[in-house]
Amino acid sequence: MSTPTINPAPSNALLDLMTRERWIEVARIVITALMIFLYSRGILPLPVLLLALAFGLYPLVKIGLLDLIHERKIGTEIFVTVATSIAMLGGEYVAGSVLLVIILIAEFIADLNTDRARASIKALIGSVPQTALVRRNGNEISLALSEINVGDVVIVRAGEKIPVDGIVRGGDASVNQAPITGESIPVEKVPGTPVFAGTVVSLGALDVETQKVGGDTTYSRIIALVEQADEQQAPVQKLADRVAGILIPVVFVFLLVVYLVTRDIRLIVTLLIFTSPAELGLATPLVMIAAIARAARAGILVKGGIHLEQLAKVDLIAFDKTGTLTFGRPEVSRIERLDQTISEAELLRLAAGIERRSSHPLAKAVVDAVLAKGIEIPEPTDFEVIAGRGVRVTLENRVFLAGNAAFLTENGIPETSLGERKDQTVVYIASDGRALGVLHLADTLRPGAKAAIAALKASGIKRVVMLTGDHAAIGQRIGAELGMDEVFADLLPDAKLEIIRKLQAQGFKVAMVGDGINDAPALAVAEVGIAMGAAGTQAALEAADVALMTDDIAKITEARAIARRAYRTIQENLFVGVGVVHILGITAALLRLIGPIEAAIIHLGPDILVFLNSVKLLTVRIMPKSTESA
Repeated sequence: MSTPTINPAPSNALLDLMTRERWIEVARIVITALMIFLYSRGILPLPVLLLALAFGLYPLVKIGLLDLIHERKIGTEIFVTVATSIAMLGGEYVAGSVLLVIILIAEFIADLNTDRARASIKALIGSVPQTALVRRNGNEISLALSEINVGDVVIVRAGEKIPVDGIVRGGDASVNQAPITGESIPVEKVPGTPVFAGTVVSLGALDVETQKVGGDTTYSRIIALVEQADEQQAPVQKLADRVAGILIPVVFVFLLVVYLVTRDIRLIVTLLIFTSPAELGLATPLVMIAAIARAARAGILVKGGIHLEQLAKVDLIAFDKTGTLTFGRPEVSRIERLDQTISEAELLRLAAGIERRSSHPLAKAVVDAVLAKGIEIPEPTDFEVIAGRGVRVTLENRVFLAGNAAFLTENGIPETSLGERKDQTVVYIASDGRALGVLHLADTLRPGAKAAIAALKASGIKRVVMLTGDHAAIGQRIGAELGMDEVFADLLPDAKLEIIRKLQAQGFKVAMVGDGINDAPALAVAEVGIAMGAAGTQAALEAADVALMTDDIAKITEARAIARRAYRTIQENLFVGVGVVHILGITAALLRLIGPIEAAIIHLGPDILVFLNSVKLLTVRIMPKSTESA
């Protein structure tokens, strides 16, 4: 599965994160380290060292107390404060001081890297120019985005980013929509087609009538949704917080017992470093941020970590049919001649002429089929619509009928032995008292739908079902073509909701895929609601838990692959980054193999492992399980 090429973040991105507060923190670390060095050399007295330690501890104590008071949370800050205080009381001045400096450095790096991961969201998705060339009163002027109004015509040339959402009013161009939809191939834009802010004109030039600008654009909504997504904690993240809360009293009891047995303050300080359960909280946030940003780059919007985890655990996917698995519009699928003296091309040409003036969707399908073949359509001279039956027209000095079998029977035309097909719609063409042929029309499948469903099953989905309001025969035909495990037909929206609930009652974790509007009840009750084709549709963008910016069904497979990789990464972080390192550290401390300083240095290990393992989600190749080599 191809993914769009994303320009790397600017080289000064890291410097942009260095706020005034962070420079003060750097100064605090440097000053504290310098004081410790001078004390260890006998240059400074102990009171100065203690003052430096108080200076270094101040932000940790402040944050720790605020978390304790407002969130009832004991974090790394409290543990470090306790560890340093115990070291001082036990006379381990240098060890306690070095511990403090190393922890301050680790906390600073972790905080900076978390913000860097969040900042990468915009770098991955792209950016929008802050000025635009606007045509007003016959003149072309450059304006800031804040000065552009709805209705203004913006001029965008090759190589430039489109600054607004709008409709093309002039020109034609190939536009790279990867920042919004994740499509790897540029899309051709002609007058009347929509364009999105943040996308790039690869070739050509466009005059775009502004419809949305600034915070109202699809790009801005995507940025806002992705930036807010990590606020919704995944269950595994909440579990880590609960476990941390349970472990805290256990840890202090354990340390008290060790102290009563050994009376070794140095050992207690060392153990404090490795028994801090607050590090469990570092195992998930970075993963969620990275995975959500990665999905956004592919045109998949995940509304929060909770939905990412649920998507990874889903074992049944229910698809709406019309507009999701199919295009939602009829197309001519087969032409059958009943009069062998007429060719298929001629039959199709006559049918288009007969239906030319009709506004019925079936008539449009026939006309579109002829236009696609480049056949000239004749113009009828008379046109009469017979409700529930068809049309009667005069065409090239002959009277023609087009409609259902009942229409032909009522007009004395006997050749209707084919009957009506329940799994598709048929239109009979007749003239001069005999049937000439029949056109078979059916809703057509989206490209890649069958392959996507097969890939979902290969990824671990136990069942794939289809929900449709169409007749059972139509649903069964399409379901069989796609390899569906079960088809539920003749459903109203409320009935779809009940089907989802019944499937959940059977023990399945259900994802529902629909258009985000008509299927809203079913989308809401499923564990994960997935809306397709959400680009430019605010209701769909905001209705579902996961929004696919295009109608590409393969994106569901990619979304699930990202979710599964993220969940696996969290497990790796918890097991290796926290579990293994901390268990080994506690063991080494109890065996007197390491002291506080070594423990503080080793303490950097979990943070580095968690960070590296998490941010790799931004760049690692992610494929469905069936094709993944690793």
